[in-house]
Amino acid sequence: MTSPNLANLIRIDGLESEPDDQKRPDNLAIRPAHPLLATTPGELLRHRYDVAEGATVVINGLGTATPSRRYAQTECWETLKTTAVYARLNTRAQALLRKLLSGNNGIESRYLALDVLDEVNDFNPDALQRRYERNAPSLAIRAAQHAMADASVHARDIDGVIVSTCTGYLCPGLSTYLVEGLGLRSEVVTLDLVGNGCGAALPNLHTAHALLTAKGCEHILSVCVEICSAAFYLDNDPGVLVSACLFGDGAAAAVVSFKPSNNGGRQVEWHDFASETDPSRRDLLRFEHCDGMLRNILTPPVPYLAAEFAAKVLDRVLDQHSLLRQDIRTWLWHAGGRDVLAAIRDRLDLGDEATHWSAQVLREHGNMSSPSVLFALQKALAGKAPPGWWWMSAFGAGFGCYGALLKVN
Repeated sequence: MTSPNLANLIRIDGLESEPDDQKRPDNLAIRPAHPLLATTPGELLRHRYDVAEGATVVINGLGTATPSRRYAQTECWETLKTTAVYARLNTRAQALLRKLLSGNNGIESRYLALDVLDEVNDFNPDALQRRYERNAPSLAIRAAQHAMADASVHARDIDGVIVSTCTGYLCPGLSTYLVEGLGLRSEVVTLDLVGNGCGAALPNLHTAHALLTAKGCEHILSVCVEICSAAFYLDNDPGVLVSACLFGDGAAAAVVSFKPSNNGGRQVEWHDFASETDPSRRDLLRFEHCDGMLRNILTPPVPYLAAEFAAKVLDRVLDQHSLLRQDIRTWLWHAGGRDVLAAIRDRLDLGDEATHWSAQVLREHGNMSSPSVLFALQKALAGKAPPGWWWMSAFGAGFGCYGALLKVN
């Protein structure tokens, strides 16, 4: 029996192939699920707000959250070497772990969603998934609450929520947990973005910018949350071992708006965005599934690749705005690791001060993946970094790199 063509079963507006004898009753018209997605000729979204042409998008508020337990790297080593998973590693891998956790690699401590470090022995897919389910929603909600308080906005003011994560999976996505936990309106736009890895904060914010400039929203909640301890994997591969000693858990959120808040804080204007993606390099930095768990592939060329891509994205935006590197007053980089920050300084001929805020995040938190660059932004604002042009850049799986030109008063 031949299967009926989809067009013979239901007519979608704009699809021409509907048989005359299967006309659709008017009450079966397919309508947008959300009023903000309704279209009319000549406009993409309904204008819910009277926004002036050329209005500047601003990051109105920032919030961060971490698990309650903070573990020193040396503490991680003392516990890890007594575990069964460590005993299964070969001598070379054990020596590398000792060097990474006991030496100076730019990280002093990490926040991990572990009540006790011995939980690292719960090395199975179900335990890791439960860790993600238990911690990702609560951290995301806490970070969002802090961001909304910082921006002086209420739950009723939020028109959309965008969530980025790569260390776990929930369906329905984390955005639904934020709608519930924050008491947002039921009709808010909800988007869950996956696959951008450590670089996700910038495309997330760029998507928020797009929703705002489409004139359908006034305040967007942009959230990045990673439970990297739910994606730990240990075997004899050096890249896997470096990852286990590098990553920490955390969440960061930003309220992105058209109008500056009245909270008396510094105004962060979003002026431009650019990206560079090379899928042919994706196997150099990515997640794979192994034994039902996420296994991070981290290869030696990554620091130099990050620096190469970061330079391309930066120079493209500076050229478009007739700016020079020396016009950038404050630099904010994804805290990918000590070697990554060093490679960026070398490639761009920058001094240590250019990675100051990112190095501070790395030292206190490790690499938290997507939230890291927003932690650096928060530290720079609180630390009274000089006003003017700021550059924020993050990079990760893909291989992809993203950059944003900010102006801070």
